[in-house]
Amino acid sequence: MALKYRRVLLKLSGEALAGEKKFGIDYQVVGDICQSIKKCVDAGAQLGIVVGGGNFYRGRSSVQTDRTRADHMGMLATVINALALADGLESIGVEVRVQTAITMQQIAEPYIRNKAIRHMEKGRVVIFGCGTGNPFFSTDTASSLRAAEIEADVMLKATMVDGVYDKDPHQYPDAVKYDTVTFHEVLEKNLGVMDSTAAAMCRDNQIAVLVFSLEQPDNILAAIKGENIGTIVKEDSSK
Repeated sequence: MALKYRRVLLKLSGEALAGEKKFGIDYQVVGDICQSIKKCVDAGAQLGIVVGGGNFYRGRSSVQTDRTRADHMGMLATVINALALADGLESIGVEVRVQTAITMQQIAEPYIRNKAIRHMEKGRVVIFGCGTGNPFFSTDTASSLRAAEIEADVMLKATMVDGVYDKDPHQYPDAVKYDTVTFHEVLEKNLGVMDSTAAAMCRDNQIAVLVFSLEQPDNILAAIKGENIGTIVKEDSSK
């Protein structure tokens, strides 16, 4: 199978794992996502995954907890999701390694860049938990960082919307979808694709971001194959 992108960083939101339940983990949804990831691995793609924790806890939305402690709690939520994804993938025969930015050696490997790349070269999916391991940084920023570190061909941002719009399509029926958009426009127009730190990191490291809907999990494979879905975010100089 012809793939446009060989090494990929996939960003999954925690909310996506909750499905219609909006909280916790919907194992049917996780199973569907894992099946799509397996198809990508079987096709020869090398996958690193960053997963959020918003289906359990969102540190930045806490108003009663110290921000640093709240972000640490959010990091732990990402580990729950990482382990759930790992379990789902292993149950269908996909080799997985979970690496965390905060050491918890009884349940996961510590994040080591060269080891992560070696795992992917051997056909293993690597799931990165705990974001960057630092408070005040989002999992979008962690995705940008890991994409740069593993020299990913693209960062796939699987969301609940089928691309980037000039305004919220859930609120405005006349919202216009972009096929392509630059990081400069994302930052200047505050398009909400990702936080400014993540966007700047992708821009500075010339990492294109493909934003697409996870409503159909097989969109992950379609994105890696280079099919015309979602919105590509890149700098003008990117190819």
